[in-house]
Order: sequence, then C-alpha cells, then structure tokens
Amino acid sequence: MGRQVEVADFPERIVSLVPSQTELLVDLGLSDRIVGVTKFCVHPRGFKDQKTIIGGTKNFHFDKIDALRPDLIIGNKEENYKEGIEQLAALYPAWVSDIYDLEDALQMMKGIGELTGTEEKCKGIVDAVSIGFREDYPFKGTAIYLIWQDPMITVGKNTFIDQMLGKTGFENLIKAERYPEITADDILRLDPDFILLSSEPYPFRDKHIAKYNDLFPNAKVKLVDGEMFSWYGSRLLQAPGYFRSLG
Repeated sequence: MGRQVEVADFPERIVSLVPSQTELLVDLGLSDRIVGVTKFCVHPRGFKDQKTIIGGTKNFHFDKIDALRPDLIIGNKEENYKEGIEQLAALYPAWVSDIYDLEDALQMMKGIGELTGTEEKCKGIVDAVSIGFREDYPFKGTAIYLIWQDPMITVGKNTFIDQMLGKTGFENLIKAERYPEITADDILRLDPDFILLSSEPYPFRDKHIAKYNDLFPNAKVKLVDGEMFSWYGSRLLQAPGYFRSLG
C-alpha cells in the first residue's frame, strides 16, 4: 500500500482488526501476544472471549485500544475503514494488508511472518496453501454469488472472492467491479447455472434456498461457506478440500 511500518522489536502486544488474520496469528503460535480482537474474530472458537473486544472491523473503540498499549496493529484496507486506521497509525505501528488475489494473500502471510518472527511456521502454511491450490478444478458452470439480500448485493471483479470462484471452477457472470447491487430481473437475464448464497456477511441459511429456488427455477441454488471464499489467512488450508465438495 506504499506505507512504511517500523517496529522496534518483535511485537508482544498485537491488536488484530481482521478475523481471518486473527486466525492466522493464532496458527502461527502468537495467541499469547494477541491482546485485542474484533467481535467478528470467531476463529478459533472461543478465542475472542479470552481477549479484549475492541469493536467491529469498521467501528473501533479507540479507548479500549489505547488501554491495551499495542506495539503492533494489523488491519486490512477493505475490511477496515480509512479514518480509523489513520487515527491508529498516528499513534501505533499499523500494518495494513491489501488483498485481491491468492498471491496477495500469500504475500500477506509472509509479511506477518517477518513482522512477528514466525517466518518458519509461516513458510509451512504458505507452502501448504500453494500446493493445495495447484489442482485445476473442472468447470462447474456459470454463477452469481450473493453476499446480501434486500438489497441483493453480489460479488464482481477485482475481489478475492471472484478469484476463488474462478479457482473453484465457477465462471462469475458479474463483470462490474467490487460489490454491485443486483435485481431479480438482472439475475433472470444473466441466467446463471448456479446461485451461491454466502453464509457471510449476510447470514444466508437453508431456509433461504426455497425462496431463491422459486425466484430462479432454472438455477441450482446452493448455500456456501463464505469463510472459504473470503478468508485469506490460514483458513485457505481448508479451502481446497471444501471446494472439491462443491458441484
């Protein structure tokens, strides 16, 4: 992102502002060095209950962060908000990732490994993820991936999820960038083979499948694990196996 972040030594008091990067830090053996996380840092299960909750990914409680006296804050350009990061960066080392594809994710992991002195463990994760994604998945069909309803919001180009769709064997029919709104008429016109309902950020559940089957009878409606498509930390170790199960 064109920013330079300096830390005097390997950090001992880390605040993580991104759920997928929190999970990575834990998998790198840094649990004891993490002092603050967001309310959305749900993995590992129960971990956030042991730490100070500093708010959400887009609404930080600065007083709680100040009380933690962090020597490193780890965030992400998309998941966090610019004003909040800038306010924190004025006081603390704030390292921010910017991720659009798998290579960005691997570089993020390497960067965190260097910052925290966990290069060897990090290399093991990076190598395993790289091997996992070497496989070419057979073409499954065209797809529209929904992350919200009322309004319906989908996923377009220039996103990590779009690349994961491609690696999984789906052709994303949305050619606009980022996260455009879409209507039922748009979906009918595009006539996808699959409509994928993500489990996050909107909590699509099995109960929503019937609704979308009625709206789009020509498409296969599937509930998918949004973490597998959008979490770009060590959860990528699990993603290839999950992707093989889709079809």
